[in-house]
Amino acid sequence: MDLLHPIIKPYAWGSRDALARLQGRAVPTAAPEAELWMGAHPAGPARITRDGRSVTLDEVVARAPQDEVGGDCAARFGGRLPFLLKVLAADQPLSIQVHPGREEARAAFAAQLAGTGDGSYTDDWPKPELLCALSTFEVLAGFRAREEGAAMLEGLGLPALRPVSALLRAGGDETALTAALRTLLEWPADDRGTLVRQTVRACARRARDAGPFAEAYGAVVRMAAHHPGDIGLTASLLLRHQVLEPGTALFMPAGGLHAYVRGVGVELMACSDNVLRAGLTSKELDVPELLRVTDPTVRVPVVRPRALPGQGSAEAYDCPAEEFTLCRIALSPSPAPLVPESGPRIALCLGGTAVLRGPRDRTLELGPGMSGFVPDNDRGITAEGTGTLFVAGTGLDVHRP
Repeated sequence: MDLLHPIIKPYAWGSRDALARLQGRAVPTAAPEAELWMGAHPAGPARITRDGRSVTLDEVVARAPQDEVGGDCAARFGGRLPFLLKVLAADQPLSIQVHPGREEARAAFAAQLAGTGDGSYTDDWPKPELLCALSTFEVLAGFRAREEGAAMLEGLGLPALRPVSALLRAGGDETALTAALRTLLEWPADDRGTLVRQTVRACARRARDAGPFAEAYGAVVRMAAHHPGDIGLTASLLLRHQVLEPGTALFMPAGGLHAYVRGVGVELMACSDNVLRAGLTSKELDVPELLRVTDPTVRVPVVRPRALPGQGSAEAYDCPAEEFTLCRIALSPSPAPLVPESGPRIALCLGGTAVLRGPRDRTLELGPGMSGFVPDNDRGITAEGTGTLFVAGTGLDVHRP
């Protein structure tokens, strides 16, 4: 068991207090802090101390994958830690984005390395992800139903949007959603600013109503304060708006279009940084590739924790990803098994302290906001303490319902 030293990503949309408070540091911070990375991705590997030397977690795994991640995991994922655990703190909206699936990422990254493909990929991995809310967390996730999307646009009363709503009404299946999205994202540059201004003004009027879409219209107005003139504001009306309550989660499959609006949450994903963006950001956009990868049939379910029989207070957030699984343990003074019990694990302590105990009196103490790496060859680990322990592991050997 090793104490992790995570990496902080200072993206502009981050918070100046959420991560610092989590770790007991002074607030406000000098710059926004958006993501706390606890994993082995080359773009931000956490560090541990082995044999008196500070080393990155990806180095440790690469040296002895059988010991660190286990034989099955090493064989399935090429000797790599297959997941990346984060705490995400969004004070401003994130981009409208989508992540590729496994075969899409492999093919696109290979073509990119050969100089024949799109240049938006950073690695050859997919990026399904699970977001568990620590605060109320506002999201846009997955497409609305065609009829609902049409009603949302029609409710604004803008003549310019009538062809888009007609496209949704006339469509026979979900491909009409992608066609509508394409129409908005490829709106003529000369008229784009006018359409966005009209959209925001109309949303402000409708947000004051008590109608079924008032909250979603209001979200557009709030996002416009950070991204004025962005066509993504109009396109976001095609996405389902919802607010996660603390303790609930959202599973985002590859191909699912989404934008996280604001909130703090634990995020667990396949070990990838592949992001294709279409708006609400100052970063590079790749609308053609996003449209190619987006799957309009993807549904984005809300996931509630499920008690694990025979595992004390441990709960699991069920999702179909083979790269990861997320468990939550309400700690108590009585030792309970660390779940998952095998494979590579990263444990994150929130709202209290945790003590992990292993054979031969080995212990790892975690304070608020601290995390630790538990390799596969550390078995029979128990956890005790106060607060909550989130544990990330692989999806290869989990307690499925």
